[in-house]
Amino acid sequence: MTGTLVLAGTPIGDIEDAPPRLAAELAAADVIAAEDTRRLRRLTQGLGVTPGGRIVSYFEGNEAARTPELADALAGGARVLLVTDAGMPSVSDPGYRLVAAAVERDVKVTAVPGPSAVLTALAVSGLPVDRFCFEGFLPRKQGERLTKLREVADERRTLVYFEAPHRLDDTLAAMAEVFGTDRRAAVCRELTKTYEEVRRGGLGELAAWAAEGVRGEITVVVEGAPETSPQELGPEELVRRVRVREEAGERRKEAIAAVAAELGLPKREVFDAVVAAKNAEKAGGSAGQAAGA
Repeated sequence: MTGTLVLAGTPIGDIEDAPPRLAAELAAADVIAAEDTRRLRRLTQGLGVTPGGRIVSYFEGNEAARTPELADALAGGARVLLVTDAGMPSVSDPGYRLVAAAVERDVKVTAVPGPSAVLTALAVSGLPVDRFCFEGFLPRKQGERLTKLREVADERRTLVYFEAPHRLDDTLAAMAEVFGTDRRAAVCRELTKTYEEVRRGGLGELAAWAAEGVRGEITVVVEGAPETSPQELGPEELVRRVRVREEAGERRKEAIAAVAAELGLPKREVFDAVVAAKNAEKAGGSAGQAAGA
């Protein structure tokens, strides 16, 4: 008989949020695959449980190499418990490869439901929760980050992101640039922990706040795009969309064509808006020079 793969949700902050089944699974598993064995030790100590099986590390750096070993154990009848540092395995954490390998070998896959930073942040954000999509971590490089944000600029579902605290200000500034400074968002920090904080506001306001420095584990929830017909978009919005594409590496001609195609507008309309904005900037610069003289 084949074994069972158990994906176990672990607390994202408060250890009292651990699901009741977690302690029993930790004690019964033949193999425990942990993203961080030191954190696993703290978890088991906090729950007052002694692991009954072999403990192995299973993290981003060795996930590909260790998956066949764990899959073989499952095929041989072992009960393998997968735990990550916090939340549910496979959700921006190791797990997907092992699940896929288990499914391929017709091994049973089940889960111990537990805390999720994605759903917790979504629930407390104050933003619509009926439809949402999880985008994980954005790229670190500015150009790639803007490209990813541009891909979902017109997404009407609520968006959920993870972000490192030292990159939060840059990310919020990029979101304000692509989505607009007034797009509503919530920055959820240290969820379920002692210094939990949920900061709500427009993206521009939140970017200015984050520039002062933020600590802790961060989840960002962003309101979806409003239902606006292309005819209702003003010249400023057309120019903004072209500039976002230019900053992501597209040539202006290509960016204008792409925005026009995306909105179903004549290229001439987008082109005229860009030219008018450019002329206005030149006029403003000339006026400033004249005043200085």
